[in-house]
Amino acid sequence: MASSFFSDFGLMWYLEELKKNEFRKFKELLKQEPLQLGLKQIPWADVKKATREDLAKLLMKHYDEQQAWNMTFSIFHKINREDLCEKAKREITGYTKMYRAYIKEKFNNMWSREFVTRIYEYFEKELTQKERGYLQFLFVPKEIRGRTVILRGIQGIGKTTFLVKLMLAWAEDTLYQEQFSYVFYFCCREVKQLTTTSLAELMSTGWSDSPAPIAEITSQPEKLLFIIDGFEELNYDLNEPESDLCSDWMEQRPVRIVLSSLLRRKMLPESSLLIAAVPVYPQVIEERLESPEIKILMGFNESERKLYFCCMFQDTSRALEAFGFVRENEQLFCMCQIPILCWVVCTCLKQEMEKGEDLALTCQRTTSIFISFVLNLFTPKGSSCPDEQSQGQLKGLCSLAAEGMWTDTFVFSEEDLRRNGLVDSDIPTLLNVKALQKCRNTENSFAFLHVCVQEFCAAMFYFIKSHIDHPNPAVGGAEALLFTYLKKVKVHWIYLGCFMFGLLNEREQQKLDAFFGSHLCQEEIQQKFQQHLQSIGESEHLRGQVDFLALCYCLFELQNEAFVRWAVDLFQDINFSITDKSDLVVFAYCLKHCSGLRKVWFSVQNVFKEENADTAILANCGLSADDCEGFTCVLKNSTKLKLLNMSYNYLDKGLPVLCEALRHPACTLEALVLGCCYLSEHCWGNIYEVLLCNKSLVHLDLSANVLKYEDLKLLCEALKQPSCHLRSLCVLNCFITPNGCRDLASVLTENPNFRSLQIGRNDIEDVGVKLLCEALTQPNCHLENLGLGECKLTSACCEDLASALTSSKTLRRLNLTGNALDHGGILVLCEALRHPECRLQFLG
Repeated sequence: MASSFFSDFGLMWYLEELKKNEFRKFKELLKQEPLQLGLKQIPWADVKKATREDLAKLLMKHYDEQQAWNMTFSIFHKINREDLCEKAKREITGYTKMYRAYIKEKFNNMWSREFVTRIYEYFEKELTQKERGYLQFLFVPKEIRGRTVILRGIQGIGKTTFLVKLMLAWAEDTLYQEQFSYVFYFCCREVKQLTTTSLAELMSTGWSDSPAPIAEITSQPEKLLFIIDGFEELNYDLNEPESDLCSDWMEQRPVRIVLSSLLRRKMLPESSLLIAAVPVYPQVIEERLESPEIKILMGFNESERKLYFCCMFQDTSRALEAFGFVRENEQLFCMCQIPILCWVVCTCLKQEMEKGEDLALTCQRTTSIFISFVLNLFTPKGSSCPDEQSQGQLKGLCSLAAEGMWTDTFVFSEEDLRRNGLVDSDIPTLLNVKALQKCRNTENSFAFLHVCVQEFCAAMFYFIKSHIDHPNPAVGGAEALLFTYLKKVKVHWIYLGCFMFGLLNEREQQKLDAFFGSHLCQEEIQQKFQQHLQSIGESEHLRGQVDFLALCYCLFELQNEAFVRWAVDLFQDINFSITDKSDLVVFAYCLKHCSGLRKVWFSVQNVFKEENADTAILANCGLSADDCEGFTCVLKNSTKLKLLNMSYNYLDKGLPVLCEALRHPACTLEALVLGCCYLSEHCWGNIYEVLLCNKSLVHLDLSANVLKYEDLKLLCEALKQPSCHLRSLCVLNCFITPNGCRDLASVLTENPNFRSLQIGRNDIEDVGVKLLCEALTQPNCHLENLGLGECKLTSACCEDLASALTSSKTLRRLNLTGNALDHGGILVLCEALRHPECRLQFLG
């Protein structure tokens, strides 16, 4: 039994639960109970006058912890307070242990069972330093409770895999140990299959046959985190009237109402929410959530993409050749940001290189990659052409894909497969070649490897069959597909139109002919597309409905200069937005072939870095060391840039270049945030020089980097120099030890300008705080803000903190959240806060 629980404070808490007459009976029974257990009695005079707090101390003084609690449980039974016994035992053994064991088993199975995680087989299922830092900052302790975080990321970027790793880390007690007692994961694809449910039922499914523990779990709602994965699957807009929502987590209601009540904080409003979704959900939803914080999951950065290529190819020279080819192709490079598509690209390039093909000819465009990938799946190894069975299986798969795209279906039953010509004996083959994968936790349901693979197979369907022959009448014709795609009315149609045009390319037609035979419909489709584009060009109303940039992507895949020139010249006046480099590439390609354009209106967002803004937030943007070179000019020449946040980027090797610019006399930057930038030993000397030379820098955040003692000592030496103008330092989670606090304490007394020190999430313990408090009592210390959250402090340091509070003339804010301070320690601090010399205004 945990010693932290068996304390006089824990006993006092349960004695406080007794009514006045029950407490009197408890004392009376305490006369004889020790004798029955073979223990010495506590003097009755002491027991008779004792308060609840005094009695708890007496029990702990006269008996060991186990004996004290056994006696307490026995008396609770005799006064008919078995409920307190049960509650105490649950607190001791806890449902948490049982729940953590269930989560470990469930998510370990999920990791090992699903093919998608094989994409990560070169990476550990344990959280990386980057992922851990990212997750810690998602729910970094703040004054507000009940946080709502929306984790946005395009499909396949790795949101579910990321959340699986989160769940395993929490279950293994290495993440959110102090913040969340329970973390619940709801998969929207599974939840939407329910009709009615209750939140209690959702929480207990799989690990508890009874909702009994839920009452205990929900007694501390601020310690709960609910993860909603795949929110877009629900197709909810959260617009139910307030009167329809419910606050009772035990009440059976339609699943839509239950989830809306949780997300709109009618139910358990103090809990935290993490909602994972693709960016296409209606933006109005954010207005219906309470102060949502939007975070973006970026997928593989450049160095991770390069590492993945090296692992996939094994032959380093071939890996670097393939990666170099992709790095020069903006669309393919962007695609490789998505882990599962990075695997697709690697697989395709590897196969083409083994055949001796020229990648520049066979894999130049997105369509080229997918046609090679899919056709290779159905071509037996060592053979140049497929057998009749493989052709039939791919035709059935294409029919299934087309039905799914038109009906917004991405999970298919065995009946769906049969309707599209796939028999039960085909399923093992389709799973084996990775064309389909089994859906987790759902029997006999299947999905394509990624929606892009489904889109490609759907596009191929139109070259194999007529939509009239499809068993589902919802499947439209090629003209309807084109117009629907260009209008952007179906949010899941990302590449479908592009693939249709790409398959009209002469080289791709040859590949299709070789696989299926020459009886395909390319000429008919191209003629239909040409006629439909002509009708759009002749109608101002239709032109107004078309997304011109979507058409540019289609024409870029086609790579037919004559057709491109003809199609673009149908438009004289266009208006669109460019949001990434791929947009620039395809628009530039079409622009150079046009002659009829008269007016172009366009905006460019998130492509070029502004130099005239006072704040640049570039956290988790996939920046590398090479990108630091680009900022040197901005730092040297911009007088307006005051805050630069480059957190969660791999900047280690690029930091010397960045620091050189920061030392430039013309640099006027005031705040620099380098949290979780993977800084190594060689970086700290450069930062030392910046602190001595830069006259404008007043705030520096180095959180979530490994700061060894000798490196911290070097920084403190700089901070003590008269030429250092820094006023605020944030070093959260930097592995600082009590020994490092000696150097930080010397900064507090020797730097008269220093005002704020955030040192939370470091194990500085009571010894380290004592050194800092000694500095705070000195008259030459002018610190105003001190953060000591989650520093493994105990009540033993409260006397030192109290001394600092009553001695410091400047300290206004102190954060002690996440430390195990007991009742006695709190009393000491409260006494100091009441002291007339205490100037503190905020205590967290």
